[in-house]
Amino acid sequence: MMLTDVTGLCGHASALAACALLVPAVRRLSLPRISLLLAAIFIFALVPLNGLPLAGYTRGMVGDFSISSVLLIGLAILRPYGILVSEKSRLHLLRLIALVALIFYPMTLGVTLYDPYRLGYGDAGFFSVVLLVALLTWWRQSNLIVLSIALATLAWCLGAYESSNAWDYLIDPLLAGYALLALLQDARRRAKVGAPTAR
Repeated sequence: MMLTDVTGLCGHASALAACALLVPAVRRLSLPRISLLLAAIFIFALVPLNGLPLAGYTRGMVGDFSISSVLLIGLAILRPYGILVSEKSRLHLLRLIALVALIFYPMTLGVTLYDPYRLGYGDAGFFSVVLLVALLTWWRQSNLIVLSIALATLAWCLGAYESSNAWDYLIDPLLAGYALLALLQDARRRAKVGAPTAR
């Protein structure tokens, strides 16, 4: 098994484990029991069934998760242990992902004659923009964005996934959909309670 298979499968196994935390009864368990349950799901997802682990089936359907997705999955798993990020920082990351997705995916699918996906193969201008975004968000103290960009860039440099395109490390379609839905849900919640939008 290649390293790229291990990283891809572990991302999906982590996502399957994190799904258990969506069940209210699981969230009411003690931390040791939550830990055992998450570990059991993670390991079970990696055990071959008819030659392919459960994580392999989900990976085959949707491909590898971006590093940004894996970061959010990891934070979801750590939440019961009191390791939290601020809602402001999380919203900043989701807004950036949604903005990039709304621009990037239509262009990639042929809405324009220019395909930005090719920039991810090592274009110096592209990585200069990514670095600039990281610096600006660091200045704005949006540390989750900085961490996401840093981890994605490191993983790309190490060749952690089968893809050699940096875009696949930064964003994926499921993450884009999640970001858009989460922002819509947040906007509806704030409209109901009249809460100000986090900036």
